[in-house]
Amino acid sequence: MIWRQKFEHDLATDDWSPIPTQIVSNEEYVPLPPTPEQRHVAHRLREKSARHAARLGVSRREFLQTSCGMATAFLAMNAVFGRFFDVEPVEAWEQAAGAARAPQGQFILDVQTHHVRAGWQSRTRLERRETARRWSRDIGPPKWEDVYLANYIKEVFLDSDTSVAVISGVPATTDARNSLPVDQMVETREIVNRLAASRRLVAHGLIAPTFGPRDLDSMERQAKDLKVAAWKGYTGGIQGAPRGHAWAVDDERVSYPMLQTARRLGVKNICLHKGLPFPSTRPEDWHPRDVAKAARDFPDLNFIVYHSGFKDVREARAVDLSRPPARIDWVTDLCEIRQKNPALTNIYAELGSTFGITAITAPQLCAHILGMLIQHLGTDHVLWGTDSIWWGSPQWQIEAFRRLTMPEGLMRTFGYQPLTPAVKAQILGLNAAAVYGIDPAAMVNPIRSDFVSKLKAAYREDGPRPSLTQYGWVLGT
Repeated sequence: MIWRQKFEHDLATDDWSPIPTQIVSNEEYVPLPPTPEQRHVAHRLREKSARHAARLGVSRREFLQTSCGMATAFLAMNAVFGRFFDVEPVEAWEQAAGAARAPQGQFILDVQTHHVRAGWQSRTRLERRETARRWSRDIGPPKWEDVYLANYIKEVFLDSDTSVAVISGVPATTDARNSLPVDQMVETREIVNRLAASRRLVAHGLIAPTFGPRDLDSMERQAKDLKVAAWKGYTGGIQGAPRGHAWAVDDERVSYPMLQTARRLGVKNICLHKGLPFPSTRPEDWHPRDVAKAARDFPDLNFIVYHSGFKDVREARAVDLSRPPARIDWVTDLCEIRQKNPALTNIYAELGSTFGITAITAPQLCAHILGMLIQHLGTDHVLWGTDSIWWGSPQWQIEAFRRLTMPEGLMRTFGYQPLTPAVKAQILGLNAAAVYGIDPAAMVNPIRSDFVSKLKAAYREDGPRPSLTQYGWVLGT
């Protein structure tokens, strides 16, 4: 496994891409090495973009930073995987063709974004950066500034269409061990919202119920003093804690005091990392099965299952999608909770990393997961999240979701509904707005006139400079 700053490698290899051509990890899961299909996509994109750039008289990097470059990437994916993305060849030549089809004023609420605090570094990551240099001479050392606040603002608010974002984090034993403690998440919220003069950023609080009274006291402070809007918890373990700190949200002794405190404090969104088991933990501790009882016992709380419970892309790629049941661990299990308990309308699925991983690896699998979630949880219970900035700017995921189509074969076999613009608008922002108590209509004018929008307009007028960079881990090359 290697830490990698850029898919560009360096200027000598000129291997830029507006869409990742292999899976990126934020350290929460082991990524799959590039598949033969992904290698083919990368090769085809490199070849086509070089030809288009030469014809237009620009560098390959300059071409790939435009909407034409993004369209060329989707055309390369369609050529390899089949026509899953709605893109026309003319978009690779004419920027106006791509601009004409982009939704105007679409409200996008990304419920999973990350950065790390300034000055924070990890010895493990530093060691793996050394490994990166041994594995490949053309990968330069990453700059820690790439995952700090300034670049987070650029990637999320300048280089993407994101309207509002949620800054999230990972519980740890101490703030010193935490890459972004809750106080600094809230500080990020205040910086962005002061800069914008509108509510552009919402902050998570952190929960770790195995810490008992210490956790409850922390929740009290986070809600009353820091005004957090939701809680983020990791049932499979706590960063820096000894093994044995896994917990289940339906554990009446360990977790119910936490849920009762959330109820009393009026912060009712419980966001749980499910699926994508951490290395060196017990996979079963990340299964979403424990959500059912908790949701039934606390009907006034919202239980948001992060990553939609998706377990493993390698296993999922092996599933036969041509006939039922086509089970996807543990997404299908999450769907069956609602199927067996229709009254549990307080369970939601979040798409962070699950969408990104599957869209670039197996688009049919991606469509199958979306179809299943929409069919069983409802179009209003699937929430948009990207896990950026580990994936770089969220824009490529936004574009991929806007363009993804539901294959006719999946609709016939499983009864899935088409991915209409109305359905996509719900998932991209309207659903999360309802969960977080945000009125998108009321946000339109403030967002259009706020300083971040003015900064973005000036940035784009001057010529946008998307990084074409991802900041997480890749496996192999």
